[in-house]
Amino acid sequence: MKEIRITSREAGQRLDKYLVRYLPGAGKSFLYKMMRKKNIVLNGRRAGGNELLQEGDALRLFFSEETLKKFMSRETSGKELPALDSSRILYEDSQILAVNKPAGMLSQKAEAGDLSLVEYITGYLLKSGSLREEERFGFHPGIANRLDRNTSGIVLAGKTMKGAQALAELFRRRGMEKYYLCLVRGEIREKRHIRGYLRKDEKKNQAAVTSRPQENAAFIETAYEALARAGGCTLLRVELITGRSHQIRSHLASIGHPLAGDTKYGDPELNSRFRRQFGLKHQFLHAWQMRFPKLEGALEGLSGKVLQAPLPAELKKILRNLNLQEDLYE
Repeated sequence: MKEIRITSREAGQRLDKYLVRYLPGAGKSFLYKMMRKKNIVLNGRRAGGNELLQEGDALRLFFSEETLKKFMSRETSGKELPALDSSRILYEDSQILAVNKPAGMLSQKAEAGDLSLVEYITGYLLKSGSLREEERFGFHPGIANRLDRNTSGIVLAGKTMKGAQALAELFRRRGMEKYYLCLVRGEIREKRHIRGYLRKDEKKNQAAVTSRPQENAAFIETAYEALARAGGCTLLRVELITGRSHQIRSHLASIGHPLAGDTKYGDPELNSRFRRQFGLKHQFLHAWQMRFPKLEGALEGLSGKVLQAPLPAELKKILRNLNLQEDLYE
């Protein structure tokens, strides 16, 4: 038998969801069967799975050590996780963490063997003492805004279930301003607010944007202004008003201004030029700034703050070589 005491970090989630995280090798139907048979009990009573866990709750698993080991994932076996470098932490309090994700890192796992930002943040929290080893079995830092693998910049994560839920609600109601920096083809001078409809082909991982509503297409809204122009390109500050996957990349490409380095939606000739001249192998897109309104509760620490992620060195170098002023993006 194993007894687990629910901590403040884990509180607020449903029991069945906690069990799926804690015992990922056990199917949901098996877990419900174990609750019905009282092999899993909450505070000494039979559980249904829909209970909201509270701090201090006692969860008992009447399994053998061999069975527990079988149902627990490789990550729960004591394997040390890589830790995110502390220089990438933009903001941290007891509930929330803001990090500057590097290009090339997944926000979340795509396959079981992947190491994503979630694992790096978990490693950081373990190393700093903010997360105990036994707590990571039933809780993973909740990523609130997923960036594409090759997009760098600000990612927010909940250090507790309460923090993760509050962030999810903030993003759902578009409760903050989100700004990106990108380098696009063409010389742009006007400030624009554009709208459209995006349909994502999940199998191909590619989006198409149209000006009119279509079946299974989501409404998108993007605003941008030019910061500087050089070499037939424009550095844009983009406000992401809605937040769909590939929105900035596909929306700008649809109006004739694809991102430099974007192999999916970009201009092959421009990409080839930037690869030869600057070694750029991915899209020039960076989640640069977030501006928060007055907030309370779990997000009180972010109230009125402006978070800004420095541009990666490789992108700064490109802008310097194009003779674009640093005060435009610092």
